[in-house]
Amino acid sequence: MSAADMIEVGQLMQRWGLARDQGRWDVLEACYTPEGEMHVTWYSGSARGFVEASRRTFKQEGPRTKHLIGTPVIELNGDRALAETTIQILGRAVISGVAVDNLSYARFIDRLVRHDGAWRIARRVAVYEKDRFDPVIPGPDFDRLMAETDFSAVPEAYRFIGHRLLDMGKALVPGILTDGSPAAEAYRAESEAWLATD
Repeated sequence: MSAADMIEVGQLMQRWGLARDQGRWDVLEACYTPEGEMHVTWYSGSARGFVEASRRTFKQEGPRTKHLIGTPVIELNGDRALAETTIQILGRAVISGVAVDNLSYARFIDRLVRHDGAWRIARRVAVYEKDRFDPVIPGPDFDRLMAETDFSAVPEAYRFIGHRLLDMGKALVPGILTDGSPAAEAYRAESEAWLATD
């Protein structure tokens, strides 16, 4: 992979995060191919649908979700590339009257293609690793929330982001990938096979 390709893909990852967090919807949609797909905790389907769903729940002001995007590790085969990128998702919510910050660790597995001369995301799948709630203002209310709430209905790898989304009225999609699971390992192998296809 050339240095120019590496820089372009790295910029694509960063552009996605900034556009998603700042509500720059045309920029976000342009990160994907026209047939692009997106698969995360609360959404699985077309990239265009993801952009529209994100637009509907976007907060113009106040604390918004923030995506911290790492440097991707990239494999290249002609006009196809596979990238894995470490991310952190930061969100704020009020759960049972208590303000909490939610930090989720995950990574994106991206199938990328060169489309109209530029790298674009053809399929993005998130793999969730671990997460947590922290109090915005430490005190007994937060301690009570954590002691009295049953979080066990959501798998550990995305337990708190899942609870936050459910509390917001969003459903969790089936088949969410978690770090080290057979499904995640199988998807990584499938993506390697996709990359090797001429």
